Amino acid sequence: MKEIMRYPGCFVCGDKNEIGLRARFFWDGDKAVCDIAAQELYAGYKDIFHGGILSALLDEIMVKALLAQGIPSVTAEMTVRFRLPVFCGDRLHLEGRSTGHKGTVFFTEGAAVNQKGEVVATATGKYVRPKQGLGDKLLESLT
Repeated sequence: MKEIMRYPGCFVCGDKNEIGLRARFFWDGDKAVCDIAAQELYAGYKDIFHGGILSALLDEIMVKALLAQGIPSVTAEMTVRFRLPVFCGDRLHLEGRSTGHKGTVFFTEGAAVNQKGEVVATATGKYVRPKQGLGDKLLESLT
């Protein structure tokens, strides 16, 4: 598997962001994947991982699925369905893939599964390829 490019300062994947998740994303040839622990630092309630952080991970796994295919994009719309609580200390496996496109709009889906194999959340997203100037700026920031 090949590691997918990242912006070093990104909250989700940046390795230089001191308060970030520092998640690593890989491309297996078909989908983006990530394994990460739900840290207490990102709790929303006592011992429960924050849903907004889980949403950010799902957004990232879906956009990484596009980026791995050479499609720089930004989030236009995202829907998350929370199925089960994620407890701090849980291990999460995330997967994201592209499901098609229409013009410059790309459709994606993602899922997060806990260490028991239970789907804790799913997401769908619409991402757009930015206009040339912004697209170039995005690509310049990636390592």
